[in-house]
Amino acid sequence: MATAQSPLARQPDKLDYASPTQFKFGIHQLPLVEFFTVSASLPGITAGVTTIATPFKDIPMISSKMEFDNLTITFIVDEYLENYITLHDWMRGIGFPSDRKEFRTFRDVTSNTPAGGKAPSVDLIGAAVPDKAMYSDAYLMVLSNKNNPIIEIDFQNLFPVSLGALEFTQTATDVEYMTVDAEFAYEIYDIKTL
Repeated sequence: MATAQSPLARQPDKLDYASPTQFKFGIHQLPLVEFFTVSASLPGITAGVTTIATPFKDIPMISSKMEFDNLTITFIVDEYLENYITLHDWMRGIGFPSDRKEFRTFRDVTSNTPAGGKAPSVDLIGAAVPDKAMYSDAYLMVLSNKNNPIIEIDFQNLFPVSLGALEFTQTATDVEYMTVDAEFAYEIYDIKTL
């Protein structure tokens, strides 16, 4: 495909800028977090690079392996800590730090994701396919300046890897409501134009 040489032909036809405040985030496993999410970042991608050694300068070559950064969100913690506790319980269910029953209880009772369904593929993870109830799908929807959805980023097989601390203090002079960061790993994400 040849590039148009005329400067007028190369002008963009959409001149609006992306606004960092026009988004909606949702995650099936954490419905109480969805409403209180105040920031979410679209994770970066790094293309793999293979180098071929030579007696002079090593030559970089395209590699087929890509690395995806983790998804990070920030949400306001509600007064009864319900949204914080749901994420905390998910992490405890995955790691079962005090008893193996924590895993089973989360999977069978607490999880909002059915235990059946499509688990991560065997090709990607190996012979031991984990239980789908321990994962969730999520989306980040980019909205237009009129709050209409224009792009949706779908995250597949997401699970939490870190949950920030809550800091209580008597020395605050103004009330700043508590926020917490959470970080998630996932299999892959896809960007769809709506």
